Amino acid sequence: MNLEVIGIPAYNEEKNIAGIITRIMKNGYQIIVCNDGSDDMTGIIAEKLGAIVINHPRNLGYGAAIKSIFNKAKEIDAEILVTFDADGQHRIKDIESVLEPIRKNEAYMVIGSRFLNEGKNKVPKYRKIGIKTIKRLANISSNLDITDSQSGFRAYNKKIIEDIIPVESGMGVSTEILMKCSKKKFKIVEVPIIIHYDGDTSVHNPVSHGASVILSTMKFTAIEHPLKFYGMPGIIFLFVGLFFIVWTIQEFTISRQIITNLALIGTGSTILGSMLLITSTILFSIVNLVREK
Repeated sequence: MNLEVIGIPAYNEEKNIAGIITRIMKNGYQIIVCNDGSDDMTGIIAEKLGAIVINHPRNLGYGAAIKSIFNKAKEIDAEILVTFDADGQHRIKDIESVLEPIRKNEAYMVIGSRFLNEGKNKVPKYRKIGIKTIKRLANISSNLDITDSQSGFRAYNKKIIEDIIPVESGMGVSTEILMKCSKKKFKIVEVPIIIHYDGDTSVHNPVSHGASVILSTMKFTAIEHPLKFYGMPGIIFLFVGLFFIVWTIQEFTISRQIITNLALIGTGSTILGSMLLITSTILFSIVNLVREK
């Protein structure tokens, strides 16, 4: 029988963890809980209820918890891994919906999207704005069209469990996994889910969450797509620089005077644009060499 595992990253969730584990176990799933340095009873409760518990000595972050869950799922030879939040906002019954496309070999990865069907009406407005902004950035960087790139409710098949090794320790791990799956051409689909935001129990600060995701996305874009990250700004700066240099020359031919501000902008932009283009070319060559090996 194929082993289907529910992975739960948890930090100080003693109020919610027992109810979530109990209800999930009724459906026959194996549960992995990463107790990410909690200073409450989260880990003890999870262990007594029969979950496999990974204890971090201190709070390492959401991404570090996801990495530990991936490693444990690989160790126990899981066929499918579902990541499920410990704050009580996800519905247990949506697990089957997220699992179904992988069971049918229709996808490598399934994302439970808050923005499909009636689920989008349940998301608070302030969250919609932040999530949609991050979603656009993630989609540009990964060449995907995902409605909810930051959803933590996901399912992964065995191939992803074996091939993808998350390295981000913060909230940017969701974007990191998306970009790595996109690079490997793994098929990703979305299914609608509904989130319960009553009381908004999430422990993640929305500002730090957004900053972490944006920085992570920029970092992986710079590594994986140097022509896009460095080359496009380089071309823009180069054109701006050349424009101001031509303008400076024109003014000089008319008045026989060099307008310092125009000359400085033209020279600085040209140098910066050239450096960015050279950097993009060098990094692109290095990335291709590494991929060939």
